[in-house]
Amino acid sequence: MSALRGRVALVTGASRGLGRAVALAFAREGALLAICARGAAALEAVAAEVRAAGAAVLAIQADVRNSRDIERVVALTLEGFQRIDILVNNASELGPTPLPYLVDYPPDAFDDVLQVNVVAPFRLSQAVIRSMLTQREGVVINVSSDAAVTGYPGWGAYSVSKAALDGLTRTWAEELEGTGVRIHAVDPGDMDTAMHRAAEPEADPIDLARPEEVAEAFVRLASEPHPATRLEARSLLEVRSRA
Repeated sequence: MSALRGRVALVTGASRGLGRAVALAFAREGALLAICARGAAALEAVAAEVRAAGAAVLAIQADVRNSRDIERVVALTLEGFQRIDILVNNASELGPTPLPYLVDYPPDAFDDVLQVNVVAPFRLSQAVIRSMLTQREGVVINVSSDAAVTGYPGWGAYSVSKAALDGLTRTWAEELEGTGVRIHAVDPGDMDTAMHRAAEPEADPIDLARPEEVAEAFVRLASEPHPATRLEARSLLEVRSRA
């Protein structure tokens, strides 16, 4: 029996790409899903896929930029499922494309990237971790990037935001030690997604991982304790392939 059977997972940015793949992978493992995204039609399409996989799902149209939407998502999930066992902070904002250098970066766009990629995960995690501490168990997975640790021209705001998210994860990991609640940052690697195509339109999809493949690393991390705070999805998948 899967370790995720009957567990409640909240996945943000679930209408496409990695968020969709993670939601479906969790559903196949028997988890109960709460999914959110801005686009109602695309979100409902994913919800239908989750139901077809045999899992209960709550689809909530929401914008994680909005603190009231965050409160509503958490409240509706707790109302519908009585608990939250797993939070995947997947919703991300790339910023303007073509990717501008920092000297030309629009300040409002810079603020928006940090709002989605740092402030929203903080608010969501804060709300969810409170309930996890009461349960004395839970997992938060923040979607990071290699841009958090390597400087790439044009990736300024995104890179800064993911580095900040890693820092947030490290601090929380120390503060949560011994509580039964764990938090990780996962670098999924380069994937064939709409965001990656917008950032690097010249990239060959053959050289990119499929979100469905990467999602299996999230299943593994949500299912089994892991000592590392920051991980690469590739390393988790390599461990599974050797098992």
